[in-house]
Amino acid sequence: MATREKVEAVAEIADRFRNSSAAVITEYTGLSVAQLNQLRRTLGSGTKYRIAKNTLVRRAVQDAGVEGLDDLFIGPTAIAFVEDEPVEAAKALKNFAKDNKALVIKGGYMDGRPLSVNEIDELAELDSREVLLSKAAGAFKAKMSQAATMFAEPASQVARLAAVLEDKRSGSGDESAAA
Repeated sequence: MATREKVEAVAEIADRFRNSSAAVITEYTGLSVAQLNQLRRTLGSGTKYRIAKNTLVRRAVQDAGVEGLDDLFIGPTAIAFVEDEPVEAAKALKNFAKDNKALVIKGGYMDGRPLSVNEIDELAELDSREVLLSKAAGAFKAKMSQAATMFAEPASQVARLAAVLEDKRSGSGDESAAA
């Protein structure tokens, strides 16, 4: 029979799956409480790292309508629910796992589909949102500058042509007066 605490835990996990931009499922066997706290600090306030029982997570995933993650809920499971930028959370988890071999990334979920470990690694290799936005802004500025130059060029050509014609007229007028 389901206890009130278990029902609340399932509801909370299901809500986190619905409201998060991404979720990364990990195994944490061998990490001390101090290391788990350090991981939580590393992830920052935009990511919630929650340890949960697999049976409760399976029910929550079913309630949230998330598919394709059942194979990941074997052994001790903890989930990083990412509310902010998935790239930053993936980088933090990958770096922490590099230093602490006890943390194993099993997979994840983002944009309505499951993610493999390789996809999470690729996500961690991406530039952050701010860097991508600044690169895009630089590219737009360069294109705008090119467009401005392109639109100004015909007017410049007409002005140069008018100056040459004016010089030619004034030059031919001087020659006719001299003759």
